[in-house]
Amino acid sequence: MTNDLKSTAINHINELIENSPDNTLKAFNEKAWETAVVGFASGADPLFNIYKSLIGDFYWTPKDAIKLAYPNDTFNENNLSVIVWILPQTDTTLIDQRKETELPSSRWIHSRHYGEHFNMILREQLQSKFISLGIKAVAPAVREEFGYRQSTAYGYASNWSERHTAYAAGLGTFGLSDGFITEKGKAIRIGSVVIDAHITPDERIFENHTDNCLYYAKGTCGACIKRCPVGAISAEGHDKQICHDYIRGVTAPYAKEILGEMQTPCGLCQVKIPCEKQNPVKRI
Repeated sequence: MTNDLKSTAINHINELIENSPDNTLKAFNEKAWETAVVGFASGADPLFNIYKSLIGDFYWTPKDAIKLAYPNDTFNENNLSVIVWILPQTDTTLIDQRKETELPSSRWIHSRHYGEHFNMILREQLQSKFISLGIKAVAPAVREEFGYRQSTAYGYASNWSERHTAYAAGLGTFGLSDGFITEKGKAIRIGSVVIDAHITPDERIFENHTDNCLYYAKGTCGACIKRCPVGAISAEGHDKQICHDYIRGVTAPYAKEILGEMQTPCGLCQVKIPCEKQNPVKRI
């Protein structure tokens, strides 16, 4: 059953990526995303309660998230599974974005808008797929309750982090810029769905939550520091407030000029770096 459910998730996600007309950059008439990498975490993984204790009571565990959709039901977290996918940027989008130093490229802006629109469709469609099989499911990022809060310890933080969920599923680790470095690199987006069915979780092979970052693992690199136009990344890490202010004040208005509606792209620190398309530590 576990293998059947894994195959169901992986095949459904990648079939939509391959065949859905919504996987598009619209004006560029090309796909927004390459084939996904999919991972699985247990709803009972202790990490989720650790996240909650560190970030704040507003943070959802998988059990919290699925209870939003089924408030009258009782769930055993040992039976809950979290499906997480990584969407890698296309080569054409990466090539364009590498050329930029102050503002994101037009392709990157379209990816942030139309690509994330497709990611929302993936969340909704995978949720619906499992419900059609008689399995309760929820895509936390689709819920109207999903949003950002103020964490006492970490400042601006969402109540469901798909990067942290991807870490729980063994799909990668964090870097100096707070970006998530996978085997397909850091130029990615992430999606997730919680289901009320047991799937054997993937193993986390990392010793530390920053193992894939050259700066932390080897004391070298720091390329993302140079890529940030406003100094939001330093040897001390990522200043979320500086980053937020630049995106809201500069790149978002620029994106509106291109798209005709508001969007919040940047992503300059995700390209022209050793972890753009790969795990750089694995290569050494």
